Amino acid sequence: MSACSKQKGAVANVIHAALVKFKEVSAEGLNADDASEALSKEVEEATSLEMPTLEKNMTILATLVSIGTLFGLLGTVTGMIKAFAGLSVAGTPDTAQLATGISEALINTATGIGTSILATIAYNFFTAKIDTLTYFIDEAGFAITQSYKKVKG
Repeated sequence: MSACSKQKGAVANVIHAALVKFKEVSAEGLNADDASEALSKEVEEATSLEMPTLEKNMTILATLVSIGTLFGLLGTVTGMIKAFAGLSVAGTPDTAQLATGISEALINTATGIGTSILATIAYNFFTAKIDTLTYFIDEAGFAITQSYKKVKG
């Protein structure tokens, strides 16, 4: 329990809560099945309290994925508007203005796609980390429950 208190973090917090419950259940002298159920519930409750902390900035990354694409699309549209404005000039079309508009559209498209790609990679990376931590939490809770069953069984 002291190691969990020193470490800080989602896994340590859940394990600490499970160990506190383990001590309570041991003191109460519950049978193995009731104690296992109480320990499992404690792990689930502690995990549900920790999940918002783990996922708190994931919304920002998910938003960046969408916004990056939308800004790229907006830049593409404005660049194409400039390109067609260059074509609509009376007389001969201004090829320099046409090229500038198309270039602006392509730069904005590439930037938007690049931003979305980076945000998607970051989002998936952190989602995998959260899944791994959740797995560790589940494994630790199961180990604590099984330890109690062995002691009382």
